[in-house]
Amino acid sequence: MKEPTRHLRPTTRPRIFHARMYFALQALVGAAWWLGISTLPTLRDATLGGIDPVLASSVHIPLFVIASAIVALNVRWAVFIVVPWTVLLTIGLIIYATVTAQAGLGAVLMVAASVGSVIAGILMLTGKVPSERLLVGPFAFRSSRTRVRSQVLLRTTVQLIVFWVVFLIIVPAIINSFEQRWELVVKTSILVAVAGFALLALSTVIGVWSARAIANFGSGTALPSEMANHLVVRGPYAFVRNPMAIAGLGQGVAVGLLFGSWMVIAYAVVGSLLWNWLVIPHEEDDLRQRFGAEYDTYCLRVARWLPRYSGYDSDAEPDNDAEPGSDAETDSETQPNS
Repeated sequence: MKEPTRHLRPTTRPRIFHARMYFALQALVGAAWWLGISTLPTLRDATLGGIDPVLASSVHIPLFVIASAIVALNVRWAVFIVVPWTVLLTIGLIIYATVTAQAGLGAVLMVAASVGSVIAGILMLTGKVPSERLLVGPFAFRSSRTRVRSQVLLRTTVQLIVFWVVFLIIVPAIINSFEQRWELVVKTSILVAVAGFALLALSTVIGVWSARAIANFGSGTALPSEMANHLVVRGPYAFVRNPMAIAGLGQGVAVGLLFGSWMVIAYAVVGSLLWNWLVIPHEEDDLRQRFGAEYDTYCLRVARWLPRYSGYDSDAEPDNDAEPGSDAETDSETQPNS
């Protein structure tokens, strides 16, 4: 029996619908996966290894495939079945694949399923993802307490180094070690590494240029807790609103190419998408509250992702085709913190 949803706000209903569609897709993919396992030995070995498929299916089909289909029918209590089971199975399969060097592809697929199930499950139950809870500590939006250029530049330099070490060296190295242990490495040519080096150099230049623009023209850093005190519309921000996020994505993909690791590339792309979806809307709200009409005008003239080839002119008239509140206006960010 479907649970009533009349008490939900109208704005939450589309999100719940999207969650239901995710679980419907998950049920279909899960069913197709088990059909493939029963007919394709290669798929069975890659995703299950030495696990007995009959035993696994007797548990996984009702708790994952059927439970996902029930959630898709708007039976919300089934979320408490499919989500915990998906996460528990993912943990178990990661341990199994790491110990035995088997079923690595199955571990990767279940990691993706866990991320999707958790997000969709939260949407299903609450109508929103409480991403504002991520905005704590260094990720809480505050203006920089100091405007001394030398201090701001020093802090910017330290932040960039920490970001590079953690997200471009340590995390990719861990991911690549799992990829190798799970025997999922795809051989690449030297040209791929050369392309990765070129992309890394270009992305790093853009990232450093963006960070220095925030420090020089905004008296702040790229860190959310030390944001710019002035709206930055110069440097790379004259051409695109989100140059540091673009640089971060480029660097992540470049490191993946250098490692020859498709999993590192996937990590960079998925991480950027989640940051864009979960964090940037809150940052945009903060910028709009602090800079008001000045920020709105900037949003109307400069796109978030697609660079414009003529620099931002603060004296130019805004594009009349882009109205405040439209996609052009809401798709906005000035000084990103990724």
